[in-house]
Amino acid sequence: MALGATVYKAQLDLSDLDRNYYESHLLTVARHPSETEERLMLRVLAFALHAGERLEFGRGLSAEGEPALWAIDDTGSIETWIDVGTPDVRQVRKSAGRSAHVTVLAYDEAKIGPWWSASSGEFSKIDKLTVLSVSDASVEALAAMASRNMKLAVTIQDGTVWVSDDDRHNAQIDLVRLKEENQKYLK
Repeated sequence: MALGATVYKAQLDLSDLDRNYYESHLLTVARHPSETEERLMLRVLAFALHAGERLEFGRGLSAEGEPALWAIDDTGSIETWIDVGTPDVRQVRKSAGRSAHVTVLAYDEAKIGPWWSASSGEFSKIDKLTVLSVSDASVEALAAMASRNMKLAVTIQDGTVWVSDDDRHNAQIDLVRLKEENQKYLK
């Protein structure tokens, strides 16, 4: 018998001073049996970084060819495509062909270096792509906040992200911008 997804609920209180976006979101996130809590929390972080009226979680690891998160406009066109992890160049190119903006939130420092070395040349050709990396320490801090029912407060200011929960965990999330949309690469 196959294991089903585990449902996580999160109340996300978001203050994004960089975008003047201040909202509370009630999130229901399904964790696939093969997904780690680290990756689940990175999907929640990706939501916080790009929160908006249309942003929603994809079907996750169980749906190949679908992003971790996306925003679809009224015509059915994909506005924003967000992947979490280290997708291959072919997948990123395909995502860019289907959407107006693509963001990759990479994690696992042991994988990021070789992945970026192998992919950055091709990624520099994709104008609508942004690539961010998250430090292992930040991923661990986020994972420590994971629970089936979470209350998270996220503050974003000057590109810096702070996350706290009801259990008094606090973390500054270290994001490195490897590539910004419409730029070749930053690092």
